[in-house]
Amino acid sequence: MATTADFKNGMTIEYNDQLYTIIQFQHVKPGKGAAFVRTKLKNVKTGKVIENTFNSGVKVNTVRVERRPYQYLYKDDMGFNFMHTETFEQVSIPEGLIENADLMKEGQVIEINFHAELETPLTAELPPFVELEVTETIQGEKGNTASSTALKPATLETGAEIMVPMFIQAGEVLKIDTRDRSYSERVKK
Repeated sequence: MATTADFKNGMTIEYNDQLYTIIQFQHVKPGKGAAFVRTKLKNVKTGKVIENTFNSGVKVNTVRVERRPYQYLYKDDMGFNFMHTETFEQVSIPEGLIENADLMKEGQVIEINFHAELETPLTAELPPFVELEVTETIQGEKGNTASSTALKPATLETGAEIMVPMFIQAGEVLKIDTRDRSYSERVKK
């Protein structure tokens, strides 16, 4: 249990029978009336951000969330299978808990957030950038290759499809931003 005085960015709380992470909070003491805390909360499961106001001193249930490094092994009909990098324990996670799962390749290390008391996985986060090879893309038209504003579809080694500049060719390794699935830069081999 905690009160609004204990709020910190990154704290996970139980609110309306769901888990939320505090993204931003502000204690407000108006000249007239009671103090309150204005917050932005991110739903742990869906990622949806909501704004909420708590009266000052309200008690909320806190949830301890642990981030653990896991290595991606393979995908089967049960979901994605990972191995803890230190204890070598294995865990299977359904696809719905991983955003942009098609940008993961075998052997890649990601962070999995666990509910510490229940030992259940909540979400899995890819690193901000991954390096993947282009396996297939159309040939750029002559004259369009100088500009990076013209885009074309490209298929990556994991099967994911993203938009890349016209000058990118099959066989090149690209740095991809996993947050918005965008091309960042070419990687030198």
